[in-house]
Formats: sequence, C-alpha cells, structure tokens
Amino acid sequence: QVQLVESGGGLVQAGGSLRLSCAASGRTFSSYHMGWFRQAPGKEREFVATITWSGGNTYYADSVKGRFTISRDNAKNTVYLHMNSLKPEDTAVYYCAARPRSTGWPASRQYEYDYWGQGTQVTVSS
Repeated sequence: QVQLVESGGGLVQAGGSLRLSCAASGRTFSSYHMGWFRQAPGKEREFVATITWSGGNTYYADSVKGRFTISRDNAKNTVYLHMNSLKPEDTAVYYCAARPRSTGWPASRQYEYDYWGQGTQVTVSS
C-alpha cells in the first residue's frame, strides 16, 4: 500500500498561482503512476492531470492544459501540481491518487486509481 497526503491548498485571487504537493509513504513511490483529480461543490470528481512513474510523460484535462503542470520528485516521494492563471472555476478540493506502474497509462478515470489522499482545498476568488 501507499499513503498519500496532500498539502499546499489555500485561498488565492484569480490569476494567481499555487503549488500543491502530495507526499507518499509506504511502498516504493516509483512503482506508481500518479494523478491529480478535483471535486467542486455539487459536482463529480474530475480528472486534472497524470504523470508516469518516471516523470517522463504527462497528460492533462483540456480545462487545465497550458495553465497547470504536474511533476514529481521520486527522491522525495512527492508529486506536485503547479497551478498558474487560476480561475474561480478551479475552486475545488484537489486529490492526488496512485496507480501501479504495471497498469496502462494514461488513466483519467477514478476507478483506475487504487490509492487516494484526503484532499486539499483550493479556493480562487474573483
């Protein structure tokens, strides 16, 4: 198993930036592809971005492409989500998730991920 803990959320004005972190513990971090999802109030959880176990490939939802960047540091067992040009519609709880590297990639559906963090709140004011 792997345990995931997100941090870095907060309140930011529209046009601002935030960097989310997700620290992993347990099994070898590089054994997993990683993803970020988000859930806004009253909406279903949606895919944001994913990165391969090595960090060599990334894939984004159209809604964040060009504004968000996913990265990872396997030496620090951490995956990041750099968010720029934030919009009020980016307001949500952001979750990181892990998927074994033996499985396919990219994966953008919730059920394709085995492990989840508890989430961190991002609020973008207009």
